[in-house]
Amino acid sequence: MTEEQDKLFAKSRAETTGFRFDEQVVRVFPDMISRSVPGYELVVPMIGMLARRYAQSSTNIYDLGCSLGAASLAMSRAVNRQAVKIIALDNSTAMVDRCRENLTGNPGLVPVEVQLEDILDTCIENASVVVLNFTLQFLQREQRQTLIDRIAAGMCKKGALILSEKICFEDQDEQNDQTQWHHDFKKTQGYSDLEIAQKRNALEDVLQPDTEAMHHQRFELAGLSRPRRWFQCFNFASYIAFR
Repeated sequence: MTEEQDKLFAKSRAETTGFRFDEQVVRVFPDMISRSVPGYELVVPMIGMLARRYAQSSTNIYDLGCSLGAASLAMSRAVNRQAVKIIALDNSTAMVDRCRENLTGNPGLVPVEVQLEDILDTCIENASVVVLNFTLQFLQREQRQTLIDRIAAGMCKKGALILSEKICFEDQDEQNDQTQWHHDFKKTQGYSDLEIAQKRNALEDVLQPDTEAMHHQRFELAGLSRPRRWFQCFNFASYIAFR
């Protein structure tokens, strides 16, 4: 499957359907995410760097909602501990198929096991690192605490949860500014006003961001400590918290 430029929302639609991670999205996903998420191409290798620091020998690393496997590949190349396995999961068949192709063609040092599975059904065990790279935002809000609780319960002592998310802001003026800056970023990447508006409409009921305070509250309720924001560009941020 050849990667293409993201033109999914370039034509005017009488009705914008909901966003789905299907074969159409998979074909354009690398282009879409690099042009839509400011800092994404820096966040991915930094996930590898953090995994290298916090991975423990004879443990598992989980990439939950792995999409095409970018974070898994970065960790596979960076981690240098013995008897470590990366378990990459996604519930999109199209994503999993392409992820397996990508990882086969670009092997790293640590083996990656790719599974087609809903992360809400995943059993987290003996985990020294768990990654949610722009994944939690696609779950229903009432499901998010349950997932973070289950992740924390399956983590080793001193294990690390690495979370990247689109966030929202309690102050409406800041929310408006951050949203406009993000739209300006997408325009610099070649997206038209039509594409920006139609994609926003398609994602409206699918991607529901939380505030930083809500993420910190979830960490605390799950028994995770020392939350740190290690990256932010406009309304996209990355955090780490520890068991």
